[in-house]
Amino acid sequence: QVQLVESGGGLVQPGGSLRLSCAVSGFTLEYYAIGWFRQAPGKGREGVSFISSADGSTQYADSVKGRFTISRDNAKNTVYLQMNSLKPEDTAVYFCAAAEGGSYDEEKSYDYWGQGTQVTVSS
Repeated sequence: QVQLVESGGGLVQPGGSLRLSCAVSGFTLEYYAIGWFRQAPGKGREGVSFISSADGSTQYADSVKGRFTISRDNAKNTVYLQMNSLKPEDTAVYFCAAAEGGSYDEEKSYDYWGQGTQVTVSS
């Protein structure tokens, strides 16, 4: 049974940091690309960051470049999203997802999704 479970969300002040974790089970992480997506209230889902399975290449949305870092630990079956210099506009539910094939930076490639974790940036 494929599962992705996000954790690490919470309430943080502007300028603060959080580290999100995506723990996976039911498949071998090293063969899958992982993406982090977010959805703010009243808005559509957007891709935040992606990491490929092949060589660990990464991509970031322009809105988070230089502030967020995605990484993976295949031995621990976990992918992380380090979020620094958080802004109120980063407030959203954050989801991780797994893709076995396709283009790792395209949402349509993602087959399996977690339930999400809430991130709120507010003073």
